[in-house]
Amino acid sequence: MRLLHLFRRGLAVFALAAPLAQAAEQTVLRIGDQNYYNVRASVEASGVLEGAPYRVEWKHFQSAAPVAEGLDAGALDLGFLGDSGFIFLAAKEAPVKLIGVSRQNPDTIALLVPKDSPARTIEDLKGKKVAYWPGAWSQQLTLRALEKAGLPSDYVDFVKLMPIDAAAALPRGSIDAFPVWEPYISQQIVFSGARPIITARDLMPGLSSIAANANSIEPKREVIADFLGRLQRARAWVEANKESYADLWAKKAGLDQAVSRHWIGQANMSVGPVDEQAARDYQETADFLLETGALPKAFDTRTIIDASFASAFAERAGQ
Repeated sequence: MRLLHLFRRGLAVFALAAPLAQAAEQTVLRIGDQNYYNVRASVEASGVLEGAPYRVEWKHFQSAAPVAEGLDAGALDLGFLGDSGFIFLAAKEAPVKLIGVSRQNPDTIALLVPKDSPARTIEDLKGKKVAYWPGAWSQQLTLRALEKAGLPSDYVDFVKLMPIDAAAALPRGSIDAFPVWEPYISQQIVFSGARPIITARDLMPGLSSIAANANSIEPKREVIADFLGRLQRARAWVEANKESYADLWAKKAGLDQAVSRHWIGQANMSVGPVDEQAARDYQETADFLLETGALPKAFDTRTIIDASFASAFAERAGQ
């Protein structure tokens, strides 16, 4: 009888241990997010991760640079950053691949000036202090605007500042112009009356990169594909619930409701595969960065595109 009791007890322990072991072995997807992409917020608000057979470990950053560092070091499996930031990272032979893109309203990338600034065009900023961050959209937007106007890259006085520092510097008058993205644009417009004199419209593609650490792709392929599909559903949910999502995002991020509504109301974000147009846009951006001297040598962006996740977006779109 004692042996039977011990046998039954052993079965019970095994039954309890099995799900615990499975939980311990659950795949973890490490994702680097920024305020502009609000990936975590949109995914959680829409509830699309419910029932996912893996766990997401979110890491939040203020700019592209630390996202790039995390991808390069293998501390992140996926990261969201602008096209130029990703190209700079890939061009230095970091182990990364472009597996998807995010598109948004080009007006969510803009060059701002204070409300009382006499500047109306890029020509009015001669010798003026313009904030930028290396490899970020702020640098690309200003350089493209200068090129289009036929002006040299040293026409303005570039001041290297993180976006959060530049946001404080513009109202104080420490800088004359602030090229940046959301939610900084809406914050500056709502609180200080800043105004855009240039946006990315007709100047740059303004694509966002869904980047993967190359070493994470095969071990986590199914998990990554599943997440991309869920992210696509989350973006669709946000578009259908803009105002309520904006209010949720305001609470989550500690933003003023007017700021989040201004931003989300016009963001129009969507995600999808690296299609032919996106591939051309990335090469065009790389060529532009080379022409301006920002890239030290020519870079073939085809070498870092992984189009194998296209079906993940297609499958979810049909659900």
